This record gives sequence, structure tokens and C-alpha cells, in this order.
Amino acid sequence: MGRYSHEPVNQTKSCKARGSNLRVHFKNTHEAARAIKSMALRRAQKYLKNVIEHKECVPFRRFNGGVGRSLAQKLLKNAESNADYRGLDVDRLVIEHIQVNHAPCLRRRTYRAHGRINPYMSSPCHIEVILTEKEDVVAKATEEEPSKKKLSKKKLARQKEKMMRE
Repeated sequence: MGRYSHEPVNQTKSCKARGSNLRVHFKNTHEAARAIKSMALRRAQKYLKNVIEHKECVPFRRFNGGVGRSLAQKLLKNAESNADYRGLDVDRLVIEHIQVNHAPCLRRRTYRAHGRINPYMSSPCHIEVILTEKEDVVAKATEEEPSKKKLSKKKLARQKEKMMRE
């Protein structure tokens, strides 16, 4: 298995999933991945399910065209099972990193009039996902008395001199 483009900060609190040479359109998958990035795992799964049922939509910001949602959902399910295996709390997982890359084009042919043949190319993609367990925010403890800064010999001498003048 290849190297991931992003390594999580805390390896013990995160899990990974990857799909290579997937027969889904790159453009659609790229937009779906951008839509679910930094969502909680359960919310992302629900969102993709709603997109398939046409209850919610994926905003197309870069590529304005139409289905890489179902495969992304399968990949999230795979990452969830990896998290279960590693003993992570599935309800606290957040999509830290999701990346979609172009895979080599697959070539088919379509037959045209007068004996011509045209290419019928598909643009598959590679997808990688890293889920990380969200950490609880802990309030910083306040110090009762801030520690005084140690003064240099020069400043101490000046203070003594000031005291003697007064």
C-alpha cells in the first residue's frame, strides 16, 4: 500500500481508508469530498445518504457538472470499521483529511457512422480519508498570582538610587 499525502498528528487517535482506481468521476467525487471535509463522521454519512436520496445537494464550486457520492460513502463506512477495529469512539470521529486524485484513464470505444470508432474515456480517481477522534476542549487553569520577573543588577541599582533620592 502506498504512502498517504497527509499524516495525522496523533496516530493512536486516528484511522485511515483509501480507494484506488475507483470507477467514479473525478470531478463529482472532488466536489463531494470538499463538501464533507471537516464534518463529523456520522453527519457526513447522513449527508451523503441524503444527497443520494436528493434531499440535500453537493455545492459544485470548481466543477459545475452531476456521481461520486456513493463510493465516498462506502469509503467512510470502511474508515468507520477501521476505527472500530482500533478501538476509537466512532461518534467523536471527524474527517481531518480527504483527498481525491486522478487515476489513469480507462479506454473504451464507441462505434460511429461510416465505420469510424471514437474513444469512450472514463476518468477514475483515487480517494484517501483520515478520520481523527475529536479531543475535548479543556479550559486553561488560571494562576492565582503571576510570578514576578527577576530584575537585573542594573535595574536593582537604579531602584536603590531612586529610593535614596526620595
